[in-house]
Amino acid sequence: MPIIVLTVLVQIGLIIHVVRTGRPMYWVFIILIAPGIGSIAYAIIELLPELSGNVRTRNAMRGVRKTLDPGGDLRRREKELRLSGSVDAARHLADELMDSGRYQEAIAHYENTLTGLYENDPDLLLGLATAQFGNEQFDDARQTLERLIEENPDFRSSEGHLLYARSMEACGDTEKAREEYAAVTAYYAGAEARARYGHFLESQGDKEAALAEYEEIIVAADLAPRHYRKAQKSWINEAKAGIRRLSGD
Repeated sequence: MPIIVLTVLVQIGLIIHVVRTGRPMYWVFIILIAPGIGSIAYAIIELLPELSGNVRTRNAMRGVRKTLDPGGDLRRREKELRLSGSVDAARHLADELMDSGRYQEAIAHYENTLTGLYENDPDLLLGLATAQFGNEQFDDARQTLERLIEENPDFRSSEGHLLYARSMEACGDTEKAREEYAAVTAYYAGAEARARYGHFLESQGDKEAALAEYEEIIVAADLAPRHYRKAQKSWINEAKAGIRRLSGD
């Protein structure tokens, strides 16, 4: 009996939390129809990320939430924009649209925010360029990034710099692309920039230089702590594949 009473009390508490915090109402059905599993699922997906200050935990829970409710984050961002109409809400919605591959819609939201005081906001311009690149509007992305640089000369972003190099490559300006790739790999924190530079060099027929970039990734990974290797696993694998190709193995 005590267990049954406790289960009911937990259900009531969670249902109240669903209603008061504006969570999707399907959670009420899940909690009622599956008291144990439903309550645990709600706690893991909705409560734990709020209670935890750990970024990795929040990201992991966000992944679980996306798997169970793929459109949940997008609906929440759309609701926030309707309620506040703020630039920040529009930016978050645009980011979520990009995560869903809906680049054209993201572009529209970014463009709508680039007015008044925010006309040349560097973060919004970078977001717009990212969406344009994802939508294969490579020349537009290049122009947006050049506007960002011109209007915000002190702004620094390794991600933006890498995107600029990729835009130059996509636009066919190989000389400028090579210059920008070389510059960004000198300070980029992860292995992505060097891996992409290696791919670019390989595509240009400079096999020796490409091999050097791939090998540098492997050397850095061997010396790095385990968490770095785990985070950069896909790019490390790309480097290994590049070495095999260029070595003829």
